[in-house]
Amino acid sequence: MTPLVTAAVLLAAVTHASWNAIAHRITDKLVGFTLIAGGGMLIGLAAVPFVPFPAARAWPYLILSAVIHIAYYLLLMKSFRLGDFGQAYPIARGSAPLVVTLLAAVFAHEVPDGWQAAGIAVSCAGLTGVALWGLRGRRPDWTAIGAALATGVTIAAYTVVDGLGVRASGSSLGYIAWLMALQGVVLPAYALYRWRGRFVAVLRPFAGIGLIGAALSFAAYGLVLWAQTKAELAPIAALRESSIIVGAAIGAVLFKERFGAPRIAAAGLLVVGIGLMLHAG
Repeated sequence: MTPLVTAAVLLAAVTHASWNAIAHRITDKLVGFTLIAGGGMLIGLAAVPFVPFPAARAWPYLILSAVIHIAYYLLLMKSFRLGDFGQAYPIARGSAPLVVTLLAAVFAHEVPDGWQAAGIAVSCAGLTGVALWGLRGRRPDWTAIGAALATGVTIAAYTVVDGLGVRASGSSLGYIAWLMALQGVVLPAYALYRWRGRFVAVLRPFAGIGLIGAALSFAAYGLVLWAQTKAELAPIAALRESSIIVGAAIGAVLFKERFGAPRIAAAGLLVVGIGLMLHAG
């Protein structure tokens, strides 16, 4: 994990939390995710003529990842409908890094060394602290928690699939362009069917902010995919989920959700974990 890779993943964390906040802010989740997925598809299609075509061996990963991403969108929509942003986002993102560590060891043969394992563990402790703080003082909504945890499983799955796929593709830009083009079709197609003649009218009031979210989503994952060609998957997954701290700050500022001392302590643990992973690099 070089400083350049670290900076790219941290920037991805900020942009990722930002587009998720936009998706949460749009009350009708189908509207928000249609604009974000559809906007990502348009950006991907616009980029396709200017980027290298992914190698043939990358296409099974691309297709599988597109399917997983569709499941991810559906589960994230459900999570945001059922729970607060400060609860759903940390649980969904915080549950992913440990699963990625296990999957990367099995499928990518990337077993973290002592420093990396310590960094991942400490980072996950910080992320878990943020997630648990989102549940304080209330009766747990197990349906919302279950949806968020299921979202985390899809995050872990596409992280490993895309880590293998982008390395096989020969071009991180070509991979992200085609991935966005493929995964962005389903939600707009469903929305077009559901709203029929009202499609444009329903989307128009939120088009500007939704397309900004799409651009942020494209940039966030493009940075992560590039980083996955330069470093191992598990440390990148743990570092990327520093977006939880950004998300908690956004929740406090925009949605008036309390940040609190425990989240500050959790952020400190995350910084320590990042330091340990950089020591490993």
